[in-house]
Amino acid sequence: MHTYKLSAAARTLALAIGTFAFAAGAHAAGDKSAYDQAKSSAKATFEAAKTKCDALKDNAKDICVAEAKAARTRTEVDAEAVYKGTPKAREHAIHEIAEADYKVAKERCDDKTGNDKDVCVKVAKAAMTKAKADAKATRVATNAKMDASDDKRKADYKVAAEKCDAMSGDAKDSCVKAAKAKYGQ
Repeated sequence: MHTYKLSAAARTLALAIGTFAFAAGAHAAGDKSAYDQAKSSAKATFEAAKTKCDALKDNAKDICVAEAKAARTRTEVDAEAVYKGTPKAREHAIHEIAEADYKVAKERCDDKTGNDKDVCVKVAKAAMTKAKADAKATRVATNAKMDASDDKRKADYKVAAEKCDAMSGDAKDSCVKAAKAKYGQ
């Protein structure tokens, strides 16, 4: 397995964006201001990183820019996934991040030649494919768990409602109301 080393600027950028993404993740789903702030911060951080890349030349510059774009993408799509708060949004974020990481890896492969380059590109492509497959599997499993939880809650409600049928009047009304509240019906 190939490992890739990040430049000092890229490590600093990744750390800053990772920290911000973690902080953004602490906000509740649907927090539009946190989402907008993450997007704004990602843009500003990207512009600063891109400026640092201008000092580099050739493929080193291409790698630096790709890393900056990947970091921006990571922050923006993570913020969007947190904002939307759905398994599908998280899967989309992982797909976008995998594609951005693939672009960085492909730029790194440009420094190689022949079979080494071919292998490098195949490794990068395989990593992206695996990440996307894992994201899909996670979404499907999460949806299945959510459906199962809903089915269990409905079944528990039916049992509780049936127990309430043995009562009458206000006691029955209170029992049904309590069952509905408890099981979200």
